[in-house]
Amino acid sequence: MNKPLRIVSVVGARPNFMKIAPFVRAIAAHNAGAPTRPIEHYLVHTGQHYDAAMSDSFFKALDIPEPDIDLEIGSGSHAEQVGRTMIAFEAVLREQQPDWVVVVGDVNATCACSITAKKEHIKLAHIEAGLRSFDLDMPEEINRLVTDRLADRLYVPDRLAAANLKAEGTADDRIRFVGNIMIDTLDANLERAKQLDIASIISAASVAPSRSEFTGNAYALMTLHRPSNVDESEVLTPLVDFFTHTVSKDMPLIWTLHPRTRERLQSFGLWDEVSSCDGLYLVNPLGYHELLRLNMDARVFFTDSGGLQEECCVLGTPCVTLRFNTERPVTLVEHDGVSTLVGNDLEKIRQTYDTSLKLKRRPHRPPLWDGKTAERIVADLVAG
Repeated sequence: MNKPLRIVSVVGARPNFMKIAPFVRAIAAHNAGAPTRPIEHYLVHTGQHYDAAMSDSFFKALDIPEPDIDLEIGSGSHAEQVGRTMIAFEAVLREQQPDWVVVVGDVNATCACSITAKKEHIKLAHIEAGLRSFDLDMPEEINRLVTDRLADRLYVPDRLAAANLKAEGTADDRIRFVGNIMIDTLDANLERAKQLDIASIISAASVAPSRSEFTGNAYALMTLHRPSNVDESEVLTPLVDFFTHTVSKDMPLIWTLHPRTRERLQSFGLWDEVSSCDGLYLVNPLGYHELLRLNMDARVFFTDSGGLQEECCVLGTPCVTLRFNTERPVTLVEHDGVSTLVGNDLEKIRQTYDTSLKLKRRPHRPPLWDGKTAERIVADLVAG
């Protein structure tokens, strides 16, 4: 038997958890097959997540084993998070001496651990490489650019991502088109999510008592958290007016509240308006299965999240994307997806919303979004 392949993988925040779960499962499946080269896997959680309890719940819900170490970096400025992570992760690497460091996504932990791995002369693999918004005001874009420049192996989810890397001068032998690992998680959890009752989800997570009981078969769903949408009263106030006076009058609107958004609603004097709106259901951040269940039957989804654009694409939920750009253009209607970029332009939001109500659900899976991405990644790492 060959020497085991030693891998250290990193998660830092909630968006990472859905991406690492299939990778962990694929490693377990590989080792269960009595391979000539087994994998020794060491999972590091940097603890960047804003809510430790939510982090723990995601690990349990997605059957991710307890991390071998939690660096407990916590919140702070971007520089504070990156700096503290690099210091702590350096000690981990010097102790473990892995063959590969595997990072996922685009959070601060992704960038910090990538830099540290290369300074320690350890090979680096990036899952979900090549995504570009071309917006340097987004901290995630900086993280993506730095990580992809350093990575020895770039696992891209779609052809557009591969084209981005090639346009930046990345050598072909560093790029691997493997598909979207997020869809591995979606496919593995669809049946479990289907068993959940929508009204029970809303009742259990309710933030404010609703004036009416949820009974709708047709409903809208919303997540909103980006600073460009919630940090200025001049932007958030007209958005709230549209959601309370238009959408919630057409159908029930379920709004999952990010802590940042909730604080802004309160500080801008908008809380009474949203909490007393009949037809608007305010809920705390939901677990993976609960939000997936709501997305399965939503008539339309308003979101500024990248990962949810991908879920909507596969599920066929019309997606009104409250951003002016996206690093996931493969999900857009012009690429046969279901997402339309509207930013926070109210006229575009109204037009796209009206159009969405006339659309039938149209699930779309780009090439290799087949639930087997993690298997391909593990096989490639073992092959060297």
